Amino acid sequence: MKEFLREVESNDIGKIVKDVFISKYTTYKVGGLARAIIYPKNTDKLVLLCKLIKKHNIKYKILGNGSNLLFSDKTYEGVLIKLDEFNKIEFFDNKIVCGAGASLMKVARESIKRGLAGLEFATGIPGTIGGAVYMNAGAYKSDMGYVTRSVKVLTDDFKIITLTNEEMNFHYRSSFLQHHPNYICLEATIRLEKGDRNALEEVVKDRKQRRMKSQPLNYPSAGSVFRNPENADPSGKLIEDIGLKGLTKGGAEVSEVHANFIINKNNASAKDIHDLILFVKDAVKDHYGIDLKIEQEFVNWE
Repeated sequence: MKEFLREVESNDIGKIVKDVFISKYTTYKVGGLARAIIYPKNTDKLVLLCKLIKKHNIKYKILGNGSNLLFSDKTYEGVLIKLDEFNKIEFFDNKIVCGAGASLMKVARESIKRGLAGLEFATGIPGTIGGAVYMNAGAYKSDMGYVTRSVKVLTDDFKIITLTNEEMNFHYRSSFLQHHPNYICLEATIRLEKGDRNALEEVVKDRKQRRMKSQPLNYPSAGSVFRNPENADPSGKLIEDIGLKGLTKGGAEVSEVHANFIINKNNASAKDIHDLILFVKDAVKDHYGIDLKIEQEFVNWE
């Protein structure tokens, strides 16, 4: 690792933060130490960084806003890559080209200011464009698959290619990138429809008010824990109906406000949250015979 980091520094790849707690970078506010977080300056530096990672056989993970990840409490013996410098947002009439590190919420807000419709669902999702494309983030019966026309990626053999919407194979909370985890999203091209700015702002305002009443926004969480199953009630209702609202493990709690949220209520450890998620999953399986799919990604638990 030391030799690898020396090469990263000598090649001026970007800012490096060493031995930092991941809890500072995730919405759950949990996670152990990471040996380094690296912020590549541009695509060329990212490519060089990936080559050095391969050369030194270093473990790595792309980290967006940490809004859909549960890192373990143990040390991550590798590097986290943050694409904060890949944050451009460019509008061309109703087309938007945005970097993987751009804020999804910011892109949505800027679109609405221009009277562009289609991203209203995203105004409450605290992720990056790259993370949103990877997860096919969505809400209110819409998602990134409806608006993303193409995605520029870095492949695992260091080529830069563009994938069409069809090639991205978007499905409910799923995309091509989840099945090719060594590909890195660099930017996305989004196409929206012309709309009425005032009407769009009213929709967003109404949804924000409903979200504040129906979601535990005053505690750290990572949003919905489980995907909604097909041909059944939503996950939150299934969990609530078997009396699990308010259930705690350590400092983690099944939210009293919305049962599909697990919150860090009182200095929870990652293990507290992890164990509570698995307990709820098992309880739903035992009671209903429904195997809920966990929406969040567990990292560094092996």
